[in-house]
Amino acid sequence: MPTGPTVILILKIAVIAVTVLLLASLAALLGGNYRLHGRLNVTFFILTVTAVLGLEVLIRFLDPGVFVYIRSDPKLSEALNIHLCFSVPSALLMPFLLFTGLRHRRAVHLALAVLFAVLWTGTFVTGVFFLPHTASGG
Repeated sequence: MPTGPTVILILKIAVIAVTVLLLASLAALLGGNYRLHGRLNVTFFILTVTAVLGLEVLIRFLDPGVFVYIRSDPKLSEALNIHLCFSVPSALLMPFLLFTGLRHRRAVHLALAVLFAVLWTGTFVTGVFFLPHTASGG
C-alpha cells in the first residue's frame, strides 16, 4: 500500500498531466479546432474522474489512515482544506461543463468555463505547491 506522501506525489503528477491536456484543449479552441477541443475535454474529464474515484476508493476503503499525517498537523490540514475548497467545486462543476459543451450551449458553457478556470487554477496551485509529498511536510 502506498504511503500518504507517495499518493500526494502521484496526484501532483496527475494534476500536472491533466492540466497540460486542458491547456492543449484551450490551444485547440484558440486554433478553431472545436472537435479536438471537445475530445481533449472528454479525455480530461475521464482521467480526472478516474483519479478522483481512485483516490476515494483508497482513502475510504483500502487505507483510510493514509493521510493521518496531514490531519495530525494543523498547518498541513489547513493546506488540505484550502485545496479542497478549490478541488471539490471544480470536480462538481466538470459534468455540467462537459454537458453544456457537448450540447453546444455556448453561453452557459463559457460562463461555466470561466468559473472552472478559476477553480482549476486554485486546484493546481494548492495541489502542486501547498500539499507536501514528503512525510516531513516539505
